[in-house]
This record gives sequence, C-alpha cells and structure tokens, in this order.
Amino acid sequence: MFHHSLVQWVLSRLLVGEPSHVETVVLLSQLKQKPDNYINVTIELDDVDITSVETKATYDEIKKYVAEHNAGMKVSNLYISQVKRKCGIEVGKNYNLPKNEESRQPQCPEDKERAIVEALEHFNMI
Repeated sequence: MFHHSLVQWVLSRLLVGEPSHVETVVLLSQLKQKPDNYINVTIELDDVDITSVETKATYDEIKKYVAEHNAGMKVSNLYISQVKRKCGIEVGKNYNLPKNEESRQPQCPEDKERAIVEALEHFNMI
C-alpha cells in the first residue's frame, strides 16, 4: 500500500497541469512477487485534497488578470507579495532584500491593492 501523503503529493502535481514533468518511482521489489504479476492501484480522487494546490496562481497570472480587468493596470511582484502577506498567504523567500534595514520599500497603492485582492479572490486564493 502506498503512503497516503505520497499519493496526495503526486496527484497534486499531476492534476493541476503544471508545465513541468513529474516522474514517480515506487519501490515494488519488496512485494516479493513474480515480475509477471500486476499491481492494481486505485486512487479515489475524493480523498485527495488538491484544492490548495490547484488554486495557486502564478505572479504572471495575477498580473495578467489585474491588467485585463483594470484598464491595463501594471502591478509589480513586490506589490503582489505585499498584498499576499497582508492576506496571510505564504510567499517565498525574498532574495533581493535591502542591504540596509533602514532603506525603504515602496508600498502598494490602495487602487493596486484592491485590484490584486480581486485577482486573488478570482483564483480562490483568499
């Protein structure tokens, strides 16, 4: 029997249509079966929680949505990240941190924040 979290991980990668190739290797030699035997695996998709993975939009998808629904409005990755943090969404580590803690970052204007929130709601991220 496969470990449930492994199956969830594999399905989450396969079902969201990610452009990357996912290859899964499972060690079956411990089953002590003849090589001609088949192993049937049944996976009930109702048991797999993929909602958190399938509802994640990329920064480019968020930018595109904002531009299409707000007269070509441009938003930066910085602004998207700020709004995601404000909404309690985890964001990746920022490798472009300022060298000096006293340096200032531009803050997302209210109109752009509203547009980004609308996009996050559209993608069911909040």
